[in-house]
Amino acid sequence: LYDRAAAGVTLGLAWTALGGALLHIESTATLSKGGGFKQTGQLGDVMKESALIAYTTVRSLLDSQEGTKTFFDRHMIHMHVPEGATPKDGPSAGITMALALYSLATDQPVPRRLAMTGELTLSGKVLPIGGVREKAIAARRVKVDELIFPAANQRDVEDLPDYIRKGLKLHFVRYFEEVLEIVYQS
Repeated sequence: LYDRAAAGVTLGLAWTALGGALLHIESTATLSKGGGFKQTGQLGDVMKESALIAYTTVRSLLDSQEGTKTFFDRHMIHMHVPEGATPKDGPSAGITMALALYSLATDQPVPRRLAMTGELTLSGKVLPIGGVREKAIAARRVKVDELIFPAANQRDVEDLPDYIRKGLKLHFVRYFEEVLEIVYQS
């Protein structure tokens, strides 16, 4: 879908009834007095809540940093999950959505080789997810070789057969700030 990295675009790992899949998250900003946030892409209630949690978490994080603290007050943010005709739901795109928003606000693209999954809380904690095997296989299928999982799923990932894990660079995180450290190596 994307031939180059762009600020505001991230790649998530998803579980479907047919197995694992990769899910792009796009976010854009347009100048707007007072800001605002909307989501599209036929998102279910739980995924909409995850998007709001991501927005609040990133806004809180950036409100304390010079250069970005007024970004959300000055922009209408639109988050979209492509393949709009396909219904999507679940909490596991939380860190992927948060990273898309952080990337957009700081104008720092995310490497295209990287995908992630993890539920996000308002305090920035990353919670475990399901479908680890299917998500890892989906990443291998499209040659994405660096993955971020919740630390609580580390054992699930380590229990995967070698032929699935081989060649994958795996990271495990407890908090969203750790995602930022991995992505931007700061």
